[in-house]
Amino acid sequence: MIAIVDYGVGNLFSLQASLKYLGFEAKVTGDKNDLKAADRLILPGVGAFEDAMAKLKATGLVDTIIDETSNGKYLLGICLGMQLLFEKSYEYGEHEGLGLVEGDVVSIEDDLSPTAKGKLKVPHIGWNALTLTETGDDLGRDPLFKYTKNGDCVYFVHSFYGVNCEKSTIATTEYDVTVTAAVRNGTVYGTQFHPEKSGKIGLDILKAFTELK
Repeated sequence: MIAIVDYGVGNLFSLQASLKYLGFEAKVTGDKNDLKAADRLILPGVGAFEDAMAKLKATGLVDTIIDETSNGKYLLGICLGMQLLFEKSYEYGEHEGLGLVEGDVVSIEDDLSPTAKGKLKVPHIGWNALTLTETGDDLGRDPLFKYTKNGDCVYFVHSFYGVNCEKSTIATTEYDVTVTAAVRNGTVYGTQFHPEKSGKIGLDILKAFTELK
C-alpha cells in the first residue's frame, strides 16, 4: 500500500486516482499507523512553505516521516512536498524544512536575469523538458526515470525552487535559470513537477517509483 500523506495541503485525490489507474493501492491518510504500515510514502503539497510546514507539524507526522525514511522506506515529495524535504526555505522569511535533502528553497523571480525579468512569468506554469543527470543505470538515469528520456516534458506550477543541492539533483529543466526538477537522497525523492498532471510520462514516473527496490 502507498500512503499519500494528508495534512490539509495538496491535490490528493488526483494523485490517488493516478496510482489506482496504474493498479496500485493508494490510501490518503493522516494516520501515523498507516504511514508505518505502508510500503512507501508520497508527500504532496501546494501553496506556501511556512503554512504547509506548520500544518504538517500539527498532524504530528513529522517524526514518523523522518523515522520511516531513516529505516529505508521510499518517500516521494511532489511540488511543495519536494520543497519541504529541504533544510530551509526563504519564501517570505526563513523557515526550517524537514532536512531530508541538503539545500535551500529560493525565489525563481529573484534569480531571473535582467533580460528575462518582465518577460518570463512567475509562477512558472507549464510544460518543460527534463534533463536527466548522468547517474544511475547504464543509460545514465536514476531508477525513478527508467521509463523516461532526456527531453520528455512534464508539468510545473511553482514560484520557488531548490538550490545548493547539486549532489542530490537527478533532473533539471530550464526557465532562464536552471531549475532543480528532481532530487534524491537515498530513499528520499522529490519532483518539483506534478507527475499526476504530466500525462503518460508522469504516470511512467509514478510507476517507476512504485517499483524502486
